[in-house]
Amino acid sequence: MPEKLPVIHHHPARQPSTKPPLLFVHGGYSNAALWAVRFIPYFQNHGYDCYALELSGHGSQPADRVHLDDFGLDDFVADLAAAVASLPAAPVLISHSMGCLVCQRFLERGSARAVGFLAPVPPTGTGGTVSRFALTMPDFFAELPNAVNGTASEKTMRTMASVYFSPSMAPEETVEYLPLIQPESEKAVAEMLTAPLRIARGRARIPALVMGGSADQVFPASMLHFTAASWNAKTQVIDGAGHMLMLDPQWPDAAGKLEEWLDSLN
Repeated sequence: MPEKLPVIHHHPARQPSTKPPLLFVHGGYSNAALWAVRFIPYFQNHGYDCYALELSGHGSQPADRVHLDDFGLDDFVADLAAAVASLPAAPVLISHSMGCLVCQRFLERGSARAVGFLAPVPPTGTGGTVSRFALTMPDFFAELPNAVNGTASEKTMRTMASVYFSPSMAPEETVEYLPLIQPESEKAVAEMLTAPLRIARGRARIPALVMGGSADQVFPASMLHFTAASWNAKTQVIDGAGHMLMLDPQWPDAAGKLEEWLDSLN
């Protein structure tokens, strides 16, 4: 477990309600701030108390990332366990990309009201994506350091946009959102490459939703059914959306479908 409680950003509902709290878990190469742009205001306005977890070594300031490479997936799972324990009621976990893997591992022993997986890491890990990018998008690996270190060029922005965002994303929005991309723990990246397909005999049986974008270049929508099958989950594909479902122009569709699923839990 972390030595201290992880950073949890609380965004109260606009009006009090009896709806379960939402705990948002960000993915790799990002931080909790990406949820606060679109999704959190949307769900605040719809009566949800929102919390956004900052995984260890992540944050909007360079000082938050000094020890980033010391942390791996087990540390992130411990962050999530501490966050869940600190909330006033069992939350619905809303996770993205690497955060989905963190939630799955937490739920091997922990529990929640329900869980939403947005653009999840496939059960077999990220090795397939890395191999595919090496063949089809080699510029990505050259430009990623520029994106995460604040030395982005026009080529960097074009490359990141083609990988992370919808083809319909306006260039000026790519410029606005690029600072939300940050370095990632080398330890966690290595662990995700060969993420084992873990047998979840003791996993709690809770409602689950798997959502992805039809234009996701990182984890294509065709991979969603592998996660959905292991969770007996409903699958939702957002037409035209890329990997960053919560930022793309299609975000209202993603948020609306997520809200419909949340309403079905009551």
